[in-house]
Amino acid sequence: MRSSPLSPCLSWKRMVGIFFLPFILSGFGPRFKQEENHVFGKVHPPQPRVSAVPPSSLPNPISLSTFFPSPASSRFNWSHLTPLELKNRSVGLGTESTGQGNPHFTLEGHKFLIFGGSIHYFRVPREYWRDRLLKLKACGFNTVTTYVPWNLHEPERGRFDFSGNLDLDWLLQDPQLLLRTTNKGFIEAVEKYFDHLIPRVIPLQYRQGGPVIAVQVENEYGSFNKDKKYMPYLHKAMLRRGIVELLLTSDGLSLLYAVLATINLQKLHWNTFSQLHKVQRDKPLLIMEYWVGWFDRWGDKHHVTDAKEIEHTVSEFIKYEISFNVYMFHGGTNFGFLNGATYFGKHAGVVTSYDYDAVLTEAGDYTEKYFKLQKLFGSFSAIPLPRVPKLTPKAAYPPVRPSLYLRLWDVLAYLNEPVRSHQPINMENLPINNGSGQSYGLVLYEKSICSGGRLCAHAHDMAQVFLDETMIGILNENNQNLHIPELRVCRYLRILVENQGRVNFSWQIQNEQKGITGSVSINNSSLEGFTIYSLEMKMSFFERLRSAIWRPVPDSHQGPAFYRGTLRAGPSPKDTFLSLLNWNYGFVFINGRNLGRYWNIGPQKTLYLPGAWLHPEDNEVILFEKMMSGSDIESTDKPML
Repeated sequence: MRSSPLSPCLSWKRMVGIFFLPFILSGFGPRFKQEENHVFGKVHPPQPRVSAVPPSSLPNPISLSTFFPSPASSRFNWSHLTPLELKNRSVGLGTESTGQGNPHFTLEGHKFLIFGGSIHYFRVPREYWRDRLLKLKACGFNTVTTYVPWNLHEPERGRFDFSGNLDLDWLLQDPQLLLRTTNKGFIEAVEKYFDHLIPRVIPLQYRQGGPVIAVQVENEYGSFNKDKKYMPYLHKAMLRRGIVELLLTSDGLSLLYAVLATINLQKLHWNTFSQLHKVQRDKPLLIMEYWVGWFDRWGDKHHVTDAKEIEHTVSEFIKYEISFNVYMFHGGTNFGFLNGATYFGKHAGVVTSYDYDAVLTEAGDYTEKYFKLQKLFGSFSAIPLPRVPKLTPKAAYPPVRPSLYLRLWDVLAYLNEPVRSHQPINMENLPINNGSGQSYGLVLYEKSICSGGRLCAHAHDMAQVFLDETMIGILNENNQNLHIPELRVCRYLRILVENQGRVNFSWQIQNEQKGITGSVSINNSSLEGFTIYSLEMKMSFFERLRSAIWRPVPDSHQGPAFYRGTLRAGPSPKDTFLSLLNWNYGFVFINGRNLGRYWNIGPQKTLYLPGAWLHPEDNEVILFEKMMSGSDIESTDKPML
């Protein structure tokens, strides 16, 4: 999925398109210096898919003759197209159709078949980027693709971040602003983002001596398609800022303004390309996303696909000279609050792991798919593929037993100044972060009440309701009412609302405001006078907690609380997987970094902890557990997804 991911306000907002970055592959090019720094990028909004159907083999290859005159039979050698060896770059990636043979891609005028693989840099620790790219290279791919996530690069209105793991939202505040359209407010936001992003892309373009050979405009807009002027506007906005490489989309709308149309698929049918062929006969075929796996949702099953079927389908692509991009080559992790969600009658958050049953695992390990594709690509390569890099070492550490804890109610004094409002305010409209509102995390609404009755509140996505410090029930999209018992004295009504991930597919994205939306009432009488606490759980928040008075952990504690312990990683930290089988629901923070959500409903049972994020010896572990305390935090050298 995409999902992901993801956004402070919307996941689809990884807009601008895809950057294809040609890779320097020994398998398809001459040997080169191993110390070269491989840059990659791709701007494109991840969108979740509606179903997970395992790819299957081609039922009738003969029928492909409608689109392909003859299968390819020769070995490929693109050594003359190695970017480091190309001194004169004037043509870039193009298409050619001579009337004889299949239409095909060309790079610098030479025939070129794209073997692409997707890696999302923001889902992978920066320290491991090189490792993942070398593994892509050793498998036999010649191109890498990535998203560039708008929501992460502009976390607050007007504040752009392209540092650290992002080296390369406020849009839900206004209910009148129409997303993914030429609505004035939305276009103004796009223009400002492009003004910061595109200048960073210009020098990376192929014809500027860089690795970017193509850019995708938006993503799967055909499934949204609310404004016919929108895609042409984006197209012109990119050209106006100096994008000169091949532009494409992943739906037929590209035909309206003369850029390459591509398709996404899970399995290859005899009529897969029939619609595309009707309107784009003279262009080469490109499968922008060939889904070799699928994402998981909380409470659902873990998805896996058959490696033999993937191998067979890719061999068919090569046989009929179809360019393709494997989604995902390496999925990585929805660290922090990065996950997205789906909505098909019910909101379902995507799990923390973005393993995707991809070619490389979440932790960058090899799979059966990897070795099958490597063998396949090697059989078509005129020269040997490079040696496979060593595995990243893993370890299991001594169990962590949290020794100190802080109840959520004791933490409120260490939060930023609360918002006081006549009515509840949804997350995105809170007057914080320089007017940008809150994107992720939780919000606590507090109000003194003196009588019980039927509570009614629209909470998104899940809310725990408390009287003082005692939980009395749960609210969500399907349960907006709760009985409050009669009160003898006035008590605090507290509603803790969690954003479990924003939907990033379909028109539903327009209605993804989080927190409490609308009024809160008891027996149809609206409540007024709320104190609202923002729980974004940023690094600065945990730094403030160092001065708090932590108490010894009791044998058992019900209710939301923070639990602190120490993970001892020894002198040389390695990757590991945290197991929280005795805990219920919450988030794990390592040295202030948010690893993501755990939840005992599964399917995911372990959280990936990169060794690169651990300090030698002692590491601070903090759990924010929402329901009830557990016991030890175990670690293992193998994931349980």
